Amino acid sequence: MLKKVPDVQEWSMNLEKVSLMGNQWLHIPLEMSPPKCPRLTTLLLSQCNIVSIPEGFFKHMDALKILDLSWNPIKSLPHSLSNLKNLTSLLLDCCEDLGNVPSLSNLGVLRKLDLRGTNIKEIPHGMENLVSLEHLNLDQSKNLNEIPNGVLSRLCCLQDLIVGETLINGKEVGGLKKLQGTLGGRFYDLHNLNMYLEACRGREQPRQFRIFVGDMDFPKFSEVVRKAIVASGRNIYNYQIVLPHDIEGLRIWFCNVDCSEEYPLFSRVGGCKQLEEIITSEVEPEERGMVITEFHLPQLGLLSLGDLPELKSICSAGGVLVCDSLLQIEIVDCPRLKRMGLNLPKFDNVPPSASANLSLSVRIRPKEWWESLEWDGPQPKSLLDPFVIVLPGDIDGLDIGYCNVDNTIDI
Repeated sequence: MLKKVPDVQEWSMNLEKVSLMGNQWLHIPLEMSPPKCPRLTTLLLSQCNIVSIPEGFFKHMDALKILDLSWNPIKSLPHSLSNLKNLTSLLLDCCEDLGNVPSLSNLGVLRKLDLRGTNIKEIPHGMENLVSLEHLNLDQSKNLNEIPNGVLSRLCCLQDLIVGETLINGKEVGGLKKLQGTLGGRFYDLHNLNMYLEACRGREQPRQFRIFVGDMDFPKFSEVVRKAIVASGRNIYNYQIVLPHDIEGLRIWFCNVDCSEEYPLFSRVGGCKQLEEIITSEVEPEERGMVITEFHLPQLGLLSLGDLPELKSICSAGGVLVCDSLLQIEIVDCPRLKRMGLNLPKFDNVPPSASANLSLSVRIRPKEWWESLEWDGPQPKSLLDPFVIVLPGDIDGLDIGYCNVDNTIDI
């Protein structure tokens, strides 16, 4: 285990690759002369507990292509880094004390920039000049509020844009035609989201995306959900928002929502302490007679109801929710919920002995509630007994684990 970098004499002219990774107490003396390594292409110094680097350390490393300084408590970087014109990868992820980065104006061939989990408050100077950049990661940069307008539109080669809850411009992101890998960021509002989706229409969208809209401190999705949108703290009207056709998860969080029955916008909602019924028909039961009203959600994979003290039913009397693809049911602390009108076609014509082989999870609390519940669907409630899991009483909350479907319900 090294405790300081090799002396300058050991940095020979013929060095091409150097890895000092994992030397956790590595010290670079500030008085150290700049190493002369004109052929050095790779320098790996991650997880070395490096606090500082001499100002001219990179002065004679003109051929350097890959520089990895990740997971170090370094506070600033030497200006000699700005002249590494052949650098293609600059990895500074999880340098939690790093507050600023020297100018990147001259790094014209840089393809990967990772600043995830750093302490920067603004994007590095000259980032708009990185016209070859393919991968940008600014995720978990808590003090970086936004990427200024006019920057992203210049980064025309971006394939991955991961900025967490940092604000980005929907129109500019939509103009990134090569952005087909990963997108993660926060749009200012629903208008920005729609501008992005409109710009993407007719071309391949990112293989995975995690888009936030509105306020910060969003609820999180499981990593298994690859394509998700979360809206928080906004007024939402059903004519305002268009969703990607392949979305796998949607959360509407502390929003004022106005939707018509003819065009239900969403299936995730939180903080509804006075909610009594989820799906309500405008036709009174006496007018409907004995006819069962079916509400079809063919792609619904997860139904989660939590902390709804006034909820009495999912559908109004005579209504049934038809769920062809339901994989998981979670009902927690809904004491007044007395009837669930669910039709699960996957159980049709399946003998009880074979039903346990079906894919379904039923997570409930408390057990007494489940035993008193009226099951109004065509299948008997007893078919679900093999799938029931009683959650412990001291659980703090629900984490939605997975859904590879078009809609989910979380209320």
